[in-house]
Amino acid sequence: MTGTRDAGGAGRREPAEPLSVQQRLAEAMAELETVQAGVARAEEELRNATVTVRSRDRAVEVTVGPQGELTGLRFLDGKYRTMAAAELAASVLESAGQARTQMSRRVMETFKPFTQPSTTVPELTGVDVDWARIFGPGVLEEPETATGRGGDRRLRDEIDEDAEDEANHG
Repeated sequence: MTGTRDAGGAGRREPAEPLSVQQRLAEAMAELETVQAGVARAEEELRNATVTVRSRDRAVEVTVGPQGELTGLRFLDGKYRTMAAAELAASVLESAGQARTQMSRRVMETFKPFTQPSTTVPELTGVDVDWARIFGPGVLEEPETATGRGGDRRLRDEIDEDAEDEANHG
């Protein structure tokens, strides 16, 4: 029986005997083996993971792999034929950035359980991961802001300026 025990029938409760060092070590080792198996499953799950994103103008579709690497690029509906080079580049960069951010969040979500403290072994506090250092600070922003309304606007402004420069100097 665990928990508390009656000390001499006086109604006073004393804590049950603590686990021995060997028992605590065995629990910690079992927990560690569970975590190792979980990490192996997570790595296997992510090994072939991909994320595909379309640009807002629906001209480009980009696919990235688990490390954010570009694994696919499609130009949709022939829209690229009527786009200026800078516009097409912006569409590619926009969708690639969004796909990388989504993949980063997927990796974070997959490994999140290993960053939490153990419920059975208090000494195992979980792995402390600096996600912003690994993926950049944008990965910690809310999805609506991380897609870059501000940063994307700046890029579109530069494209507009390039188009104006070409018109004025062309």
